[in-house]
Amino acid sequence: MIKVGLLGAGRIAGVHATAISNNPGSELSAVSDYFPENAEKLAEQFRSVARTTDEIIADPAINAVLIATSTDTHSELIEAATAAGKAVLCEKPVDLSLERARACRDNAMQHGQPIMIGFNRRFDPNFKAMKTALDAGEIGKSELLSITSFDPAPPPVAYIKVSGGLFRDMMIHDFDMATFMMGEAPVSIMAVGSSVVDSEIGEAGDVDTAAVTMTYADGRIAVIKNSRRAVYGYDQRVELLGSEGLLQAQNMLENTVVKSTTAGVTGAKPTYFFLERYMPAYAAEWSAFVEAVNAGSALPVSLDDGITALAMAEAATKSAKTGQPVMLADV
Repeated sequence: MIKVGLLGAGRIAGVHATAISNNPGSELSAVSDYFPENAEKLAEQFRSVARTTDEIIADPAINAVLIATSTDTHSELIEAATAAGKAVLCEKPVDLSLERARACRDNAMQHGQPIMIGFNRRFDPNFKAMKTALDAGEIGKSELLSITSFDPAPPPVAYIKVSGGLFRDMMIHDFDMATFMMGEAPVSIMAVGSSVVDSEIGEAGDVDTAAVTMTYADGRIAVIKNSRRAVYGYDQRVELLGSEGLLQAQNMLENTVVKSTTAGVTGAKPTYFFLERYMPAYAAEWSAFVEAVNAGSALPVSLDDGITALAMAEAATKSAKTGQPVMLADV
């Protein structure tokens, strides 16, 4: 039984607390948060206890921590937890600074503890089935990947200002999905972005609408489209064209009812947000972490994977600002 300390008690922490508590191989031992009252509330909900982060990290009875704090604390907490002999699952991204993330890797890897980065979409049943079919050769060699990721509404501008920007905060999931599907990182990235949804986002120095084209060493291409607003719901689709066919993962809908009348054919909207869309993926992600830690086997998503996605986000950010393609090796 893995005894777990949950660091952070915000919205996503509730999803993680559910996954930890529902897994027969783990126990939610303690919760911490910058605001103690948040930790107390979440701990009470899941029959755990609220403690400080320092207390959790120092407790030898706690085997692992799940880091769901603000991004600017991730690297420091990864280093502290691994130094204390704990396994780590940390929410993306590793850091807002690529240089700091690489330093975190160098520091944390010295302690030999398992470290997994939380790219939960790899564990989505639909995307995982796509990857399985691709690896089985069912559509031949992959050639053109298209990823669509639209949020139903933009977050508060106060969040935008500390998020690191759309490429590091939102599209980083899609960068990792591209690496997952294509089996490697691209060699060059070309990005365009603008603020057409909310002028305040542009005034804060970010974009809310973006498209990225990535080229791989063997000539394959991947395209990512992001928007902070899709009024019909949470739009999450992946399409992969291969030499012998096509794989598609469509949206998860509110229901599967289709109405056909003389007026036309209508169906349900996509689920509204990530909590509904990806809840099974978060549970599968945690199960994979528990199984790997117990078995002493390689984690399915590594710290290096997190750094690769962050490097891709850095390259896209530079490309969008300069209007020129950026070689991934140059960042």
